[in-house]
Amino acid sequence: MTGGMLGFLGGIGLLLFGMETLTAALRELAGEGLRGWLMRMTRTPLRGVVTGAVITALVQSSSAVTVMTIGFVGAGILGFGQALGVLYGANIGTTATGWIIAMVGMKLQLGTLALPLLFVAALAGILGEGRMARLGRMVAGLSLLFIGLDMMQAAMAGMDGLITPDRLPGDSWSGRILLVGIGLVLSALMQSSSAGVALALVLLGSGAISFLQAAAMVIGMNIGTTLTGLLVSLGGGIGMRRTAVANVLFNAGTAILVLPLLDLVAPVLDGSFIGNDGQTALVLFHTGFNLLGTLVFLPLTASFSRLVERLVPDRPVTLATALEPDLLSDPGSALDAAARVVSAIAHATGTALQAALAPADRRDLRPLAALPAQADAGRKALETWLAQLRIPTDRPADLERMTALMHLTDHLARLSARTRELDRIAHLADSQRLSRPAQAVVAALVRPRDPAKAERLTDRVQGFVRRRRHGAMLREHAGLIDLSGVFRETDALRWLDRVADHAERIAHYRRIAEGPGKAPHVTGG
Repeated sequence: MTGGMLGFLGGIGLLLFGMETLTAALRELAGEGLRGWLMRMTRTPLRGVVTGAVITALVQSSSAVTVMTIGFVGAGILGFGQALGVLYGANIGTTATGWIIAMVGMKLQLGTLALPLLFVAALAGILGEGRMARLGRMVAGLSLLFIGLDMMQAAMAGMDGLITPDRLPGDSWSGRILLVGIGLVLSALMQSSSAGVALALVLLGSGAISFLQAAAMVIGMNIGTTLTGLLVSLGGGIGMRRTAVANVLFNAGTAILVLPLLDLVAPVLDGSFIGNDGQTALVLFHTGFNLLGTLVFLPLTASFSRLVERLVPDRPVTLATALEPDLLSDPGSALDAAARVVSAIAHATGTALQAALAPADRRDLRPLAALPAQADAGRKALETWLAQLRIPTDRPADLERMTALMHLTDHLARLSARTRELDRIAHLADSQRLSRPAQAVVAALVRPRDPAKAERLTDRVQGFVRRRRHGAMLREHAGLIDLSGVFRETDALRWLDRVADHAERIAHYRRIAEGPGKAPHVTGG
């Protein structure tokens, strides 16, 4: 009996480790192309449902898809309402693992076949590089999953009488609610609803639990898998916390809808509709109630979104709000967040300079005075973020974005130093001839320009600066201004020349940092 329990626990461990290895490898293999497809195909909640379901089925992880979606929300590419569609779809897509386990793992008993396959896959993962190594890890994860299932089934065969339906809560409302709670705790401990469903399938197949008991536990497992995301989101930004709360509410709402229907559903699925295959019936039930939840919530997405926004109100926004720690697990989403922060810092800098360069009756120096604390804190957070980010060497597009972000932090640091040169800013603001080109330059920071347009603006401004500097020398030679006036004029012109150069380089690197096919951000929130 003890050996059987140890074997069962070891099987669960192999199953969990195999699923984690499989998910990580699939996510790496998917790369930027999968993220781009997710971004393009989630413009409405309905399209988000379909896309979220398909991608989650492909990468075998609803949490991985949720992290990508959170990154898009943080970067301003997707609205929260659109993200909800992906959330619904991810809950449907994650049931694909249950189908694989029920139709292949349980029926074909692939554990023995998986042993030599694991050996080959492990060699490919250790000795291979790039795509070959990822393929090796993917196959190794799948092999471990099947080996773990075999161990669990073999262990259950040796534990007859230890776990039986009559030892678990009975078929009553209180019993079903208690079973939902058991499923919730198991899923939260294993941090995977798919692993929880696999456990329920093994117990059901061995006769340790009945179909109704397994169904109630699976309902709880659907809720339990959301708790990890909720805990992780506590230190994240507003988009991440709202997404986590919405995930909990969606799964809890679906459970409330489905639990009263068990008496109607069980006879249809278990025995009469598809024969005596209780394991297939359980997986069908798991998929069906997630579909039902989606059908109920999808038409109510706008109202549901407003409810979550009221439950999780906005907090004071900092320029580094988009840098949510959980996004570091997905390089593409992390780069999106970093680009968002760059946009916010540049926007705040340009807005403060616009207010300082305005005509005297509208001039306001308060934003410029408050800027160092905000912009410097945001830039330092960005630098720390980039130092923690690890980009695989075989992703040249992401490496190029990373390089662009490093250039941007340098230009933002030097631009921050320019904002403290108040005498030069005041001279530009007070000069009728200089204030207009100065306003044009800082406007390019507020609203991103096409790099070619930014370059043309810089060329015009720098040509103007050269002519104006030469004119100042001539006026001093003619006795029209004194030497101190020449210094004030040339210092201000030098400031304008360098800020124009920063604006042009920031526009250039921002376009690269945004990634291909993405519109530049125009707000700083």
